[in-house]
Amino acid sequence: MPNTKSAAKRLKQSEIRRVRNKAIKSRTKTEVKRVLESVKSGDVAAAEANFRVAAKKLDQAGSKGVIHKNAAARQKSRLQRVIKAAKAVG
Repeated sequence: MPNTKSAAKRLKQSEIRRVRNKAIKSRTKTEVKRVLESVKSGDVAAAEANFRVAAKKLDQAGSKGVIHKNAAARQKSRLQRVIKAAKAVG
């Protein structure tokens, strides 16, 4: 338990941030999975549409500091590479 008022406030703030960050991370992971599932099923058009949503969510998470900006860029790059490979195959 916190011993001071400021420590109590920090505890509350960190809990609120933890819950918010968890929701943002979960949403980005879901969108990335949707892109990969679309590619796996062979639906490149749906994968590209899902990629736009996933890229937006990754950028938002990166700008808010939930994940590092370079980590967001890396994930976007890898998704683009997977989509490009799927286009080349089919």
